[in-house]
This record gives sequence, structure tokens and C-alpha cells, in this order.
Amino acid sequence: MHKMWLALVGLLGLAAVAATAAAAELEITPQDRVMGQANAPITVIEYASMTCPHCARFQLTVFPDVKKDWIDTGKVKWVLRDFPLDAVALKAAMVARCAPADRFYAFADTFLTAQDQWMRGKNVEASLARMAQLGGMSPAEVSACLNNKQVQEEVVNSRLVANKQLGVDSTPTFFINGKKVAGEMDSAHFVKLLSEAQAKS
Repeated sequence: MHKMWLALVGLLGLAAVAATAAAAELEITPQDRVMGQANAPITVIEYASMTCPHCARFQLTVFPDVKKDWIDTGKVKWVLRDFPLDAVALKAAMVARCAPADRFYAFADTFLTAQDQWMRGKNVEASLARMAQLGGMSPAEVSACLNNKQVQEEVVNSRLVANKQLGVDSTPTFFINGKKVAGEMDSAHFVKLLSEAQAKS
């Protein structure tokens, strides 16, 4: 019985350590691109892949209303983090990260909502460069970005940490004030989750 108690205490201790590690990973860092007011009572962290069709549908059908009604009104601050599902998504995420910080979300939105225009061609890098040029990045800047090992490591590490510390294994996955919600959902469902978080904040 004593051994079972010690084992239980040990398991509870490991669970507490894991919870603490997960909470630490949900803290906003200087590397994060934050949309919305810093003092917004609700924090949403989204893990997405630029090649994920579910992420694209969320961006097209749900996010515009969330931005208008929740982010722009100061209720929510939004953090998009990278969880690339493949090498193509990795490249797009890198280009978005290399863009000026104030254009990050414009790049991410474009890559997500216009997937058919860049991810299915024979030369993905050239397609990304053409789209990035519209956002003010030259082809030379895109090329330098895609060869930047530090940026590559940052994007890959975002996925590794999310998977190991937060249990993220699919996209999109959201953390709404720390509560994990995975999978595609409609606007009504997502707003319900935000309303629940607002009631608790």
C-alpha cells in the first residue's frame, strides 16, 4: 500500500510538472506575432499549417467575423503559431515569418486563403515569391529567407514543442485561455467557446 501511495504521489508530481511546462509554452513570447490589444482578456493561440484545408476554411468562413467582433473590439488577442504538416507548409511559414512583423498576418491570410494559387504548382518557391512580391518582399528576399536555417529551425521547433509539450497532433488546434480545442468548427461553435471564456475571465 505504501508503495502504491508513493507511486501515486510520483504520478501526480509528474502531472504537475507537465501542466507547468504546458502553461509555460502557452505564454506569449517575443517571437509571437500578436493580433489585437495586449490587455485583451481572452488569448487565442492557433496552431495551423499553411497547407491545411481545414485551416483555410476556418480562415475564410470563421475568422473574419471573429476578427471584427472579438479582436477589433478588444476582447481577444490572437496568436498564430506554425505547425507545418509538410515541407511545402514549412516554406510558406518561413516566408510569412520573414515578412515585416506588421505584415505577418496579411501574408498568413493570403497563403491560407489562396492555397490553390501557390501550393499545387510545379515550382512552389516561385509561386510563393510571386505572392510575396505583392506584399513587398522581393524574390531575392524570399530566396534568402528560404535558405535561412535559423528561421527554418524556429518554424520546425514551433511544431516540435507544440506536439511534445501541448499534445498538438492536428491542425487547426486552438488554445482559448489555455483550453485546448482541436479540429475544424463553424462560426457558431467557435463564438460559443469564446463566450464561455469571456464569462470566466
